[in-house]
Amino acid sequence: MYLQHNIGKKVKEARLSKNFTQQDLAERCNLTKSHISKIENGQAAPAVATLSKIAHELDTPLSWFLESNIQNKLSIVKSNEKKLKIGNKEIGYTYEALANRPRFSKVEPVIVTVLPEAEYVEPFTHVEDEFIYILNGSINLYYDGELHYLEQGDSAYFEGNIPHIFLSADKNKEATVLTFFIQNNPL
Repeated sequence: MYLQHNIGKKVKEARLSKNFTQQDLAERCNLTKSHISKIENGQAAPAVATLSKIAHELDTPLSWFLESNIQNKLSIVKSNEKKLKIGNKEIGYTYEALANRPRFSKVEPVIVTVLPEAEYVEPFTHVEDEFIYILNGSINLYYDGELHYLEQGDSAYFEGNIPHIFLSADKNKEATVLTFFIQNNPL
């Protein structure tokens, strides 16, 4: 819950720095004003694709919203000091930021836990390229209308602006995916 609330505060901070109303941001991201309000108040955990759209519209790196503590030259995150994950059963994923980096870093490493009960939802798009490595379990990666089965040890690199989503291939077991979001264009 802490990270979810922290993300909301950062969304609001970035939105206000651009002099956008919640309605302005909602329209730019094809979301409702109510959803933006819930994100800013820590009442909703945005999917990474949604947060990516928000970050793009606010000219702010996605990683800045996910980090909880900024260090300039070295980032060490001890396993026993990690903050709570964001995400939930409704969006089908949980996300755990792996590094606390400067605001304008071009790479965001994240552990994505793909929940087995997640239903197929519309594929996402975002501005960052994405690299995924399956740590355990297996997933079905839907990319540009094609299905790709990936299991432990497999990886994929793809453009985030093409519709995609990955879901657990085994409805009884979650999958864990090391994901890197890679910003190609300077903001």
